[in-house]
Amino acid sequence: MRLFRRCTRISILSLLAISVFTPVFLLSFRLKNLNSDASRDFVEDLSVLKHRIDDQANSAVQQEEVEGLKGPHLVVYRDGDHGSLVSLDENDRLHKAENVNLLQNNGTTYGEQEKNQRNLSEQKVSPSREKEKSRPKGVQLSRSIQSHPRRPLDEKVKEMKDKVIRAKAYLSFAPPDSNSHFVKEIKLRIKELERAMGDVTKDSGLSRRASQKMKAMDGTLLKASRIYPDCSAMVNTLRAMTYNAEEQLRSQRDQTSFLVQLAARTTPKGLHCLSMQLTTEYLALQPEEWKLSNQHKLQDPDLYHFAVFSDNVLACSVVVDSTVSTSKDPEKIVFHIVTDSLNLPAMSMWFLMNPPGKATVQIQSIDSFEWLSTKYNEDQQKQKGLDPRFTSPLNHLRFYLPDMFPSVNKIVFLDHDVVVQKDLTRLWHININGKVNGAVETCVEGEPSFRRMDMFINFTDPSVATRLDANTCTWAFGMNVFDLQEWRKQNLTTLYHKYLELGSKRPLLKAGSLPIGWMTFHKHTHGLERTWHLLGLGYDSGVTRAQIEQAAVIHYDGVMKPWLDIGIQKYKSYWNKHVSYEHPYLQQCNLHE
Repeated sequence: MRLFRRCTRISILSLLAISVFTPVFLLSFRLKNLNSDASRDFVEDLSVLKHRIDDQANSAVQQEEVEGLKGPHLVVYRDGDHGSLVSLDENDRLHKAENVNLLQNNGTTYGEQEKNQRNLSEQKVSPSREKEKSRPKGVQLSRSIQSHPRRPLDEKVKEMKDKVIRAKAYLSFAPPDSNSHFVKEIKLRIKELERAMGDVTKDSGLSRRASQKMKAMDGTLLKASRIYPDCSAMVNTLRAMTYNAEEQLRSQRDQTSFLVQLAARTTPKGLHCLSMQLTTEYLALQPEEWKLSNQHKLQDPDLYHFAVFSDNVLACSVVVDSTVSTSKDPEKIVFHIVTDSLNLPAMSMWFLMNPPGKATVQIQSIDSFEWLSTKYNEDQQKQKGLDPRFTSPLNHLRFYLPDMFPSVNKIVFLDHDVVVQKDLTRLWHININGKVNGAVETCVEGEPSFRRMDMFINFTDPSVATRLDANTCTWAFGMNVFDLQEWRKQNLTTLYHKYLELGSKRPLLKAGSLPIGWMTFHKHTHGLERTWHLLGLGYDSGVTRAQIEQAAVIHYDGVMKPWLDIGIQKYKSYWNKHVSYEHPYLQQCNLHE
């Protein structure tokens, strides 16, 4: 009986325990499932919210781009055409198109990226092959050579720069004043990669650290492509950035060209100061002290006569000093310098203070030739051009040499921007075969000094086409030997006036003395050896030292004159060695090497 009660009690307690713990267990299991589902739903809600925020950020950036960046015209970016407004060669256009396609692929997964790139490359190659079939064999050969180039020496450097640009484009998508972890990371990567590159231009200059930084940037860009999977905003941003960069480049080029031309037309402050100092000293002298020495030699036809027309005191002094210092007979040299009335006192005072040794110098004003001033005033009205360097009376004075020096039979004309390195008296012994003008020719194609007559003269005009031959070899002013006796026989000054009259009625030639000089001395010019006159030191930085040393006269033609700050630095020493920078007036006017 007692055992029966005990078993009954145990069974009752067991059922009671089961009835208590079973609901608890079932409830906890249900709650566990409920919590997992709720957390999943919560994560999904967060992702939806995040995408909404990203969409809002992208729309805000796109609005900001419209306001801040000036996008290109849509016609420039038609399908399959990603060329810019700036004229580029074919390789540059293909390179830009490839960059845009790569950026478009950033929205896809990296497994599909290579496949898309292969498809794009096949699409590019197929039309290019069709074009090559229709081209001549020579063109096909050149394209086949270009299709297998050597690996560029700066391939990795360019790749690193491209990654920096992409990173900055992604950074522009972030909301303003954002300080998120991603923004901090991408700013850090940009800074690290720019430091690693430095000023390196070739792959050989990159360190191992640069490669490590580039790998880190790759990881950040991968993360950015996942955050911003839509590539259309990226492409639009890069297009706008490229367009603005090209517009800035074009503007800077135009501004640089304008400033260079302005500097070429402007008298430097130091030269103006020197002219004023010399003028003051000259006017303080008595009239009898104004006379230069050896003036009795001016009309002697047996001497070596040189003519220089300029308003630049320092330039004329270099021409005279270099000519006299290289001559074997300096006592037989006579320089005829003609300037304007404003610079006559300064020019005279310089050579009174610095006489050229045994040589003779004559300083004249253009106004002293009364017949010339009247005649040129009529001619000046016929000259078309805004640049005073081309329309200046001193520039066209060379066409009146026989009338200016009636007792001289042969004369060498020198521009004021030349330096003489060898004895020029040998020019008087050269046979120019009955021609009027002896000059160095400039008709060798491929050289910087190459000029063609139809570049400056309008051969579509019948009056020009019947008189001139467009294939005639051109020549240069700057160092010319003129037979004045033959000039007078041919009456070429009258021919000059005739062409000037024709040019005033219709567009025959460009402004300046060179085109009308080609017309005036057509079939009256004898070509000299090229070593007599070397051109290009005022515009061509590729002139070699060997060429300079061989030349009798080096010419700083162009806008980069040696007395200007814009002059080519490596050529200035040939001019500077003939300038006395220790002169007190040059010191006072802050003129130095």
